[in-house]
Amino acid sequence: MNLLAIVALVLALGVASRVLADRVRIPSVLFLIVAGTAIGPEVLGIVPREAFGDGLSVMVGVSVAIILFEGGYHLRLEKLRESPTALTRLVTVGAAITWLGTAAAVVVFLETSLEVGLLVGALLIATGPTVIGPILQVVTVRDHVASVLEGEGVINDVTAAILVVVVFEVLVAGNGTPAALVGNFAVRLFVGLAVGALVAGLVWLVLTRTRSRPCAAPLHARLIVLAGVVLAYAGAETVASETGIAAAAMAGFVLGNVELPYHEAVIDFLDDLSVVVLSFIFVALAALIDFADIRALGLAGLAIVVAITLVLRPAVVYLSTTDARFTTNERLFLSAVGPRGIIPASVATLFAVELQALGRPQEAQLLAGTVFLIIFATVVLQAGLARQIANALEVSPMRTILVGGGRVGLSLAERLEQDGENVLLVDHDPGAVETARTRGLRALEGDGTDADVLARAGADEAKTVIATTPDDDVNLLVCQLARTTFDVERVASRVNQPDNVDAFEALDIHAIDLSMATAWSLENVLERPSLSAWMNELGRTGDVQEIEVTAADLVGKTIADLNAEIPDGCIVGLLTHRDGETEVPTGDHVLREGDRVTFLGQAGGVHRAVKRFHPHD
Repeated sequence: MNLLAIVALVLALGVASRVLADRVRIPSVLFLIVAGTAIGPEVLGIVPREAFGDGLSVMVGVSVAIILFEGGYHLRLEKLRESPTALTRLVTVGAAITWLGTAAAVVVFLETSLEVGLLVGALLIATGPTVIGPILQVVTVRDHVASVLEGEGVINDVTAAILVVVVFEVLVAGNGTPAALVGNFAVRLFVGLAVGALVAGLVWLVLTRTRSRPCAAPLHARLIVLAGVVLAYAGAETVASETGIAAAAMAGFVLGNVELPYHEAVIDFLDDLSVVVLSFIFVALAALIDFADIRALGLAGLAIVVAITLVLRPAVVYLSTTDARFTTNERLFLSAVGPRGIIPASVATLFAVELQALGRPQEAQLLAGTVFLIIFATVVLQAGLARQIANALEVSPMRTILVGGGRVGLSLAERLEQDGENVLLVDHDPGAVETARTRGLRALEGDGTDADVLARAGADEAKTVIATTPDDDVNLLVCQLARTTFDVERVASRVNQPDNVDAFEALDIHAIDLSMATAWSLENVLERPSLSAWMNELGRTGDVQEIEVTAADLVGKTIADLNAEIPDGCIVGLLTHRDGETEVPTGDHVLREGDRVTFLGQAGGVHRAVKRFHPHD
């Protein structure tokens, strides 16, 4: 099969894998690595290992640069501020623990030299956007969890790419003393970051100072950005090898955090381009896996997989995520999801060849086998099962969509986010969308009365849609679409004119009369100041949650029985009967199916009470 046919086949399989992944909602990297393995010499033999020749390293390098540029472009400072302490620990202390811990496991289980162990450990620091991105496309987690995964992926890819070169040159090839390792690493990192920042500045100047015809300007912006990616990568590589990755990530990060013309057009272009190059290089590299190297590791290889995934990763996550924002289940999810991607695969192939050249074939085989085993195991088990893991740990809350990014919508979105909801704000005004994003909220630019826009927002899987615009006609149409087209479970709306409340309630929409809500709030502040202050803290120190009596172990029980089973710091505050009558219950009240019980108290106690009787809520 000639090279052109191989490239066409690899690209076709990559695109098909992505389409299939989107349909079954499984991260695409699983299908990509399976497709590559299938056409490689180990299975069908369509793509021989020498198919791409010396050009593969260049193709992979540029492709990784594009992917890391796109990953850096999405790393907004506001997003990184979601969990700065956790991210800082993961990419510093956590990276060091992963490096040294992996090295120790390799040395102990495979009985190899410390230098090779440190080389393998440096490679396996990286997770990377090539594997994290596809996971986050099918698994929805809260912003602080996503920001940690994305930030760790981009930063540790850079760390791994540079560290492995330094370890090889200083410790394996012996071109320097161990004391020079830190200095060599720092110099290369500085070169990469400096070149990336310089190129980002040039791109920004060109885009902001030049004038193009309006119809051609978005195209010019996309092409200039693409040229900037390649220039950053090639420029840094010219100065020092393996610094291009850092330059590309830095250029993307800088440009993603400045006012850039045609920002949305650039984002769409980068997203599409990264999908294409990711599909190509993952299939191409998977086709080069030599299973003989993996089989040669035997049980020792499995021991290393266990050490990295079940010991080192959880230890690093638990040491890094001490912030109270991370729930126990979110920490477990981060521990269970740390697949390795393109950087280890591409660089391992390069240094296996270098070790062969140094007359150390056994160590070359060990390096390639260990790295590809970890990649294969973590992609299949962690990336492939990421959605199932998230669902089992309940860290993937159903989406709440808010249409309207004004003061009411923004304030409500921030409160719901603080309460642990998965919020997406939709507004047709680019300024409102940008304001929401600068405040750390996910936002989509579009008309909320358009069914296609609501579909893009995920209304077909949303649990709640809330209309918060100052226009009642707009709000009513949004709610009608949510209720009739997408069958959303809960639909609520701000109602600006009291006379319109009946129109909303006729469609079974929770209508919040703005004037009445303001009056209630003022009355509570004046007449019940302590209760009003406590209500403002709901979801933080205190909480109120309501459940329906459906469980067999609740029907027929008295309130006194229920009080004996709920956790400390929580009480039964209200009982709503099936007929709609609400009262403060006594201990003798008997619960019937269809009644609604309201728990009130400390946030943790209320949460445990709800989980006790409604474990899937």
